[in-house]
Amino acid sequence: MNSKKTMANHSFDMLAESGEFLNLVLNNITSCVLLLDKDMKLQAFNDALKSIFSNKADEDLKYMLCGEAIGCAYQIEEAKDCGKTSKCCTCELRLAAFDSYLNNTVIYKKHIRRPFFNENGERIMKDLQFSTRHFYFKNEKYIILIIDDITENRSPGSVSNNV
Repeated sequence: MNSKKTMANHSFDMLAESGEFLNLVLNNITSCVLLLDKDMKLQAFNDALKSIFSNKADEDLKYMLCGEAIGCAYQIEEAKDCGKTSKCCTCELRLAAFDSYLNNTVIYKKHIRRPFFNENGERIMKDLQFSTRHFYFKNEKYIILIIDDITENRSPGSVSNNV
């Protein structure tokens, strides 16, 4: 049993030494991985962000506020910055990220249903599962937010103006 553990740890050592390999892994998983700073600004993300959430094709999302990067319907409809809309104080993604940052809380597989805008400018409802946790890198504290779109296949009539 110890030899298996040693082999597994050795595998992770190989990953730590290869930034290129780690980038390939991150960009080929279907979960959206967001790295946020204390202000909820996007510092890094994987390719799944643009395929799942971006409301604008080929948009440069780095350093945007989280809600702006993922096409939050409230931020777009109210034409306010992420963190300043009437819904931000109850946004479960935002609250979980801040809880992880401030209290070192680990949020695991929480479910929410929220409206977003897609690349065609349509308001759509998405069912999401997300997890958050904090970590330190080079003396800076960050939040990792991992999101999966668990929305069931819906008919074209699933566009909603409710919520």
